[in-house]
Amino acid sequence: MLQVAALYLAGREWLWPAVAVGAVALCCVVWSYLRTPASHLLRIACAALKLVGTAILLVCLLDPMWSSERAKPGANVIAVVADNSLSMTLHDRNAAESRGDALRRVLTGDRNLWLTRLGEDFEVRDYLADTRLLPSQNFRELSFDGRGTALGHTLEQLIEHHHGQPLAGVILLTDGIAADPANMEKLRQLPPLYPVIFSRSAPSRDLAITNSTVTQTSFEDAPVTIQADIAAIGFSGEEIVGQLIPIEAGKKEADEKPIATETAIVPANSEKIALHFQIRPAKPGVLFYRLKIAPKRPAAPEITLANNESVITVDRGSGPYRVLYASGRPNWEYKFLHRAVESDDQTQLVGLIRIANREPKFTFRGREGESSNPLFRGFGNQSKEDIERYDQPVFTRLNTVDEFELRGGFPKTPEELFRYRAIILDDLEAEFFTQDQMSLLQRFVSERGGGLLMLGGMEAFRDGKYSRTAIGDMLPVYLDTKPENIPEGRVHLSLTREGWLQPWARLRANEADERQRLAALPEFAVLNRVGTAKPAATVVATVSDGHHDHPALVTQRFGRGRTAAMLIGDFWVSGLGDEKRQTDLLKGWRQIVRWLVADIPDPIEVRAEPQPDGSSVQLLVRARDAKFQPLDNASVTLKVSRPEAPAGEAPLILHAEPSASEPGLYEASFIPRESGGYRVDATVAIETGAAAGQSATGWTSDLAAAEFRDLKPNRPLMERLAKQTGGRVLSPEDLTSFARELPSQHAPVTETWTRPIWHTPLVFLLALACLVGEWGLRRWKGLA
Repeated sequence: MLQVAALYLAGREWLWPAVAVGAVALCCVVWSYLRTPASHLLRIACAALKLVGTAILLVCLLDPMWSSERAKPGANVIAVVADNSLSMTLHDRNAAESRGDALRRVLTGDRNLWLTRLGEDFEVRDYLADTRLLPSQNFRELSFDGRGTALGHTLEQLIEHHHGQPLAGVILLTDGIAADPANMEKLRQLPPLYPVIFSRSAPSRDLAITNSTVTQTSFEDAPVTIQADIAAIGFSGEEIVGQLIPIEAGKKEADEKPIATETAIVPANSEKIALHFQIRPAKPGVLFYRLKIAPKRPAAPEITLANNESVITVDRGSGPYRVLYASGRPNWEYKFLHRAVESDDQTQLVGLIRIANREPKFTFRGREGESSNPLFRGFGNQSKEDIERYDQPVFTRLNTVDEFELRGGFPKTPEELFRYRAIILDDLEAEFFTQDQMSLLQRFVSERGGGLLMLGGMEAFRDGKYSRTAIGDMLPVYLDTKPENIPEGRVHLSLTREGWLQPWARLRANEADERQRLAALPEFAVLNRVGTAKPAATVVATVSDGHHDHPALVTQRFGRGRTAAMLIGDFWVSGLGDEKRQTDLLKGWRQIVRWLVADIPDPIEVRAEPQPDGSSVQLLVRARDAKFQPLDNASVTLKVSRPEAPAGEAPLILHAEPSASEPGLYEASFIPRESGGYRVDATVAIETGAAAGQSATGWTSDLAAAEFRDLKPNRPLMERLAKQTGGRVLSPEDLTSFARELPSQHAPVTETWTRPIWHTPLVFLLALACLVGEWGLRRWKGLA
């Protein structure tokens, strides 16, 4: 911001004498020229010149002074920050030297006189910036080997380093590339920022992986979809080939073979394309893939190949995820459901099936209204649950881990119930559960984040009297309203518009085949009658009786978890007819169960969060006990390894510390030294030393690829930063004039300077010119 100069009069005591002399001079000039025999225009011109000259001399009598503020020499700091990242080694289109060479010449070559000029008025501090901010000595350390440009992070560091100091401005010499997002709100604390951009255009030819996203679904044929966004500059009309290669520990890169290959042609009017890979990993857990892109027919070389490769992390989970199936009677649905899950290594079905309901063996006659044995009168609690303890239903337990699991029937404590990731209820009436068990089920979904699926049948939904119960409140359909348009006869299944968007609800890879499959399904005879779907619910499938559509499969989020209602009571009928239909039925059940257990939190969770500095990674471990309460005072050990590490390289062992912000959260910091994929295994032990659980995750670190992701200068970002802080964007050619102007800009420490106007030669020359001009006009016209 330019300081405004002020004008004031030092000789104010001469003000009235000067006014008096001026008034006399005015009267004399007017009286003289009124008597002069000359043209009207000439008299006005001569009078004006004489009066102006006289006025200038009278003003000088008042000693006028210019006064303003400027940066006090040596009292303010100017930070000169030079980009030291790899992107500075690139050559722009038709450029004879690289971006870094141009920057080095401005700082240390024959064009660095501007730095000398700055040093006359400011304390100049030199810095290098890549993934972090480093002090420099006359920029001798410039090597342009930094793995990334963490622009936002380095500017934040600059604010912290100069907190409380008179920082007058920041001159940022860069190519305009920022590999990390800038916190615009925090950067408002910066003094005026002056970006000097050493890149003028995009490269002539380059392929770059700008972004990659991993989407996991319960669709069995292709559960993982990877989308790679590609920037293709100078490849218009050419075919690009992408390869996805699994990375295996101990296997050399030369021996790796692609598992998926995709091609795409770059449009003539666009420089962006997307490659889509659909894979079905053969193994669970944390997996790493190498993505490579290249033109199918190489022609002219690219500006760099560092952005043609990327490592992608896919976390398929450890599994198998346990699902509790509770049924009020043996039925066909369990047969097909068990057969479907049995062939899935990601899920495991635990069965609790009632094979005989409670049936009183004796009728005790006692006092009126008493149904318990009079011999036990006065002993213990005579509640309904206790008086019938010798009159309990008979259950069979299937696929339990030991003889103790589910021995007491349906779980009654969080420790028993929360070990499962999902619950499936089939033909169980509401009276089967106690109020505590219903509340526990609601906590299982809302707090633990589990999944709940209720299947249709004679004892489900409205017929099971779940209306106005804790379980009924969780279901995605209303049970306390009368159903409208009761179906007549058999019904036929179809997907809704929302259902077509759910991969787990489809069994075919394309819409035409899926419609053909649905059209060939047999009709269903059993449909539970309920009210409408709740406002936040999603109707995935409907059935039609030829007149009206009725909800068949409805889902919704509830708290941290999810619930679903399968209203068809004879879904197993869809597998009758031929072997292909049975295969489809089993596949459909597998996808539903996978959806039910997807994204369910584990007791032990580990997450890797890359930090804004672009180089470090924060490792976070959330530990919960069997009741899913935060686990404090635990010992957390982290083992960090690389799948691409050479044989014999030992993993790094870290110990996480408890977080001060959240109970049950443990933190550790890690700085990757190599690019590629990283895996971290977390092991949690309680105070006694017993293992509480373990978890694993992975991430990728490739700073060079992030640096070369977009090679065009981000000029809008530079202009926004400059405008926000009161600076402006400069070119290298502007530095010399800018160094002269900067002392007159706003600074934290300033001094006042004054300059007498009457000492200025220009003032006397102007007065002399007016008087001589007046005399010359008169002489020319013969009036002198």
